[in-house]
Amino acid sequence: MRKRIVIIQGHPDREAVHFGHALAQAYSQSAQEAGHEVRHISVAALDFPLLRSKEERDRQPCPVSLRPAQQNIHWADHIVILFQLWLGSMPALLKGFMEQVFRPDFAITPAEPGKLWKKLLKGKSARIVVTMGMPALVYRWFYRAHSLKSLERNILVFSGIAPVRASLVGTVEADASKREKWLDKMRMLGGAAK
Repeated sequence: MRKRIVIIQGHPDREAVHFGHALAQAYSQSAQEAGHEVRHISVAALDFPLLRSKEERDRQPCPVSLRPAQQNIHWADHIVILFQLWLGSMPALLKGFMEQVFRPDFAITPAEPGKLWKKLLKGKSARIVVTMGMPALVYRWFYRAHSLKSLERNILVFSGIAPVRASLVGTVEADASKREKWLDKMRMLGGAAK
């Protein structure tokens, strides 16, 4: 079945020279070759303010510069988010993007007293791709993959996106054959829109 896919590149560097960019390109190209429609969001290319209070989040509209990102997420059946681990978490720019984009009335309907919130992004799936210098097993088992779990549980699933799958790409400075295996894996996932 043909899917609409949005790929969110969370690397804050505007230069597309990092392994995460190559992974996104491999996924995108394979998805398009398989007949899926793909759109891209590069967080580094966007200009937006950071939220500094609950009042800003709840009372100010999403910045005009981020409305196309909201439209693309709303349009998509499947969302792919790529980022590299920085200080054990996602880069601050990507976190700021998520805070601005996944606002009340876009991602959820705020709860009324005595009721639960309504998840507004149901029917979408996601894949999170995290690159890192350390071995992926160390991140998953020693550090408990806390930033991955936070993004998955507190943003994506909270707003109705499920299932959410993850690819942890460790030791990105590894030899070329290991990097090529990861590119092949992304091509396979892109073709299957998973």
